[in-house]
Amino acid sequence: MDTMHAVRAHSRGGPERLTYETAPRPRAAPDEVLVAVRAASITADELTWDATWTDSFDGTGADRTPIIPSHEVSGIAAAVGPGVTSVAVGDEVYGLIPFTRDGAAAEYVSVPADALAAKPAGLDHDRAAAVPLAALTAWQALVDHASVKAGQHVLIHGAAGGVGSFAVQIAAALGARVTATAAARDRDFVTSLGAERVLDYAGARFEDQAGDVDVVLDLVGGRTQERSWAVLRPGGVLVSIVSPPDPERAAEHGARGTFFIVEPSHDELGSIARLIENGRLIPVVDHVVELADTREAYETLRGEHQRGKVVIHVPAAP
Repeated sequence: MDTMHAVRAHSRGGPERLTYETAPRPRAAPDEVLVAVRAASITADELTWDATWTDSFDGTGADRTPIIPSHEVSGIAAAVGPGVTSVAVGDEVYGLIPFTRDGAAAEYVSVPADALAAKPAGLDHDRAAAVPLAALTAWQALVDHASVKAGQHVLIHGAAGGVGSFAVQIAAALGARVTATAAARDRDFVTSLGAERVLDYAGARFEDQAGDVDVVLDLVGGRTQERSWAVLRPGGVLVSIVSPPDPERAAEHGARGTFFIVEPSHDELGSIARLIENGRLIPVVDHVVELADTREAYETLRGEHQRGKVVIHVPAAP
């Protein structure tokens, strides 16, 4: 077949631009794998990213419309392009699709082989699709950028969300002492993930309740990021995925601030898969929708509180 079902947007905008329709089926180019999608996962603000609509992160690149959203995928290798040796047809794989490419809200997607890894054993596709972006973001923040060590004190803002729920578990698995901020209704949930203390962000100020923190993971930004300098010990680090921390404020507190954008990584996906297989990391899925309902799922993300990820289930193509 040369066509497939997919969710596409033909002009830039929000969820209202998304249409469930017939689209050309991609092919596996050199060093790529054609994945028969079984599940995909969506991110609340991805339709606002320049990379979603162009071939650059700053919006200066060429327009890519019509685009297919959703960059987390779990599925089965349907074909492999020339040069691919790490994946064979029939392998179950999962991964993070580069943001300047079409995503996985479709029956098929072509993905660079080095952005995929073997799906965690024992995990179904719906739960596996909830892992790549959120878990890689948490891993790269804590391991690559903060070098978290056993015994350190880590403060995680936004701990009940997609990235936060993985960050709490990964920090705990690394042996850190975890303090988290979340809504009061999520206290038991975040505690079950491994946080020693959960602070209600709408209650008392977190900087009045926490201190001597080695690492702050900022998943919220704004005033929360600005107030976080007060809890960092000298030599500590503030890692943000929302906005670059102020270097002058970092210097004032004898700390370091860093901002990053998550990148696909075969090796790190493998490390994450081993944590899942060993029972030390549990994907959190808020709810699952069908491919045809993708637009409504993005609309839901605009206003509703989520625990974990929203997943798109994709049935096998006929």
